[in-house]
Amino acid sequence: MTDCNIKNRTIFCHDNLDVLRGINSECIDLVYLDPPFNKNKKFTAPIGSSAEGAEFSDIFRQEDVKAEWLLTIKEDQPELFHYLNGIRGVGNPYNFAYLAYMAIRLIECQRVLNETGSIYLHCDPTMSHYLKAVMDCVFGEKNFRNEVIWKRTSGHSDSKTMGAVHDVILVYAVSELHSCNFQHVPYSAAHIAKRYRHSDADGRQFADDNLTAKGLQGGGYQYEYKGVSSLWRVPLDKMKMLDSENRLYFTKRGGIRIKRYLDEMKGFPVNDLWTDIAPVNSQAKEATKYPTQKPLALLKRIIKASSSEGDIVLDPFCGCATTCVAAEHLNRQWIGVDISIIAYDLVRDRLTDEAADPGHILQFRNKIHLKTGPARRTDLDVDYREQKFVYIISHPAYPGEYKVGIARNVQSRLAAYQTADPDRACKIEYRMETPYFRELEKHIHEVFPNKHEWVQADLKGIKAEMQNYQPEQP
Repeated sequence: MTDCNIKNRTIFCHDNLDVLRGINSECIDLVYLDPPFNKNKKFTAPIGSSAEGAEFSDIFRQEDVKAEWLLTIKEDQPELFHYLNGIRGVGNPYNFAYLAYMAIRLIECQRVLNETGSIYLHCDPTMSHYLKAVMDCVFGEKNFRNEVIWKRTSGHSDSKTMGAVHDVILVYAVSELHSCNFQHVPYSAAHIAKRYRHSDADGRQFADDNLTAKGLQGGGYQYEYKGVSSLWRVPLDKMKMLDSENRLYFTKRGGIRIKRYLDEMKGFPVNDLWTDIAPVNSQAKEATKYPTQKPLALLKRIIKASSSEGDIVLDPFCGCATTCVAAEHLNRQWIGVDISIIAYDLVRDRLTDEAADPGHILQFRNKIHLKTGPARRTDLDVDYREQKFVYIISHPAYPGEYKVGIARNVQSRLAAYQTADPDRACKIEYRMETPYFRELEKHIHEVFPNKHEWVQADLKGIKAEMQNYQPEQP
């Protein structure tokens, strides 16, 4: 875990991939991102709204995919690379472009999160099933935590399909150490009326609950208390203590039950179906008319669930800055990124207008930092160059030929090859870590005859060429 090199309350108006690459590794506690959904549309805020001028394109084309993205994915995430190649022929022809765009950014999100961190990816059924597979590759299937369904609207009809009323939020952790603060929602009036039917003399409402251990595995405590003999869940001394605290309810039929006071209950534990958070009403104080604006209540639930006060929250697609506002209200540090400067204007204005304590918010209104370019990482030396392995892999079916390629993790790359090989006969012959990995790989393929990335040469000759390689100096 490293210190964050970005000041609290910073808005970047720049390409979020460049910004992510400028953030120190393992310094962020929570990432929430609400990216474009690949709906093949352009969204614009209406004239006269507080978000006027804000717009974003939800249109992705094959020509927008940069070769450098695919090279990095191939080197660092071989399983993801194979998955993306498979997507080329599935569904909408632009799905591949969208997923490549998202994949390279999710790789950086994984890098900047610390070991207790979590990520929430907001999407909808347009691409949620594809994105789930991408996140399985980047974060690992074992780190999947939830697929949250948020009911974003109550009314929608379509002549040919059932009404589409929900979004999907994919939740992943970095490790088993992730922060998890279980949330609760208040009981409904109907539940209270049905369950909390009793009141003490002072008007304190309670529900009565079972105290017997009959039918429970593990046994109980057999004794008589105030004329009632049974197998109890608590020992006699505990029963007496509950009685002294007025926590026993003596039924009219001669039973003894325990009181569960309403004012001590947290409510229902939040599950993965969220129907209690309404979308932003056009008349609401928080409404900006920004297209795809999400409610503060939604972001507050997420931030409370997976962070603590003082933690750092990052939103790489911050739009109208709801994440930043929610984080500020909850005493978290925050970093927002958006391609439009409107995000900076909105977070500054919203923190003033929507603050529960405007006096407090005004103290830092001028402390929101605007950056129009990425930061420089401080967890690396000034002259640092990323290092990766150039490897040699053999297969007995191809004598005299060797696969020479690049990988951040050679074992992961080998596993990817073994998956496609029923005999699992691939073998790592040699690996060399170097900051000139792309130059070296290119050199080997220029020196020796090759076809389909397999070099035709003697193994000793390839190793010697790699070891003796001297990159050209600028």
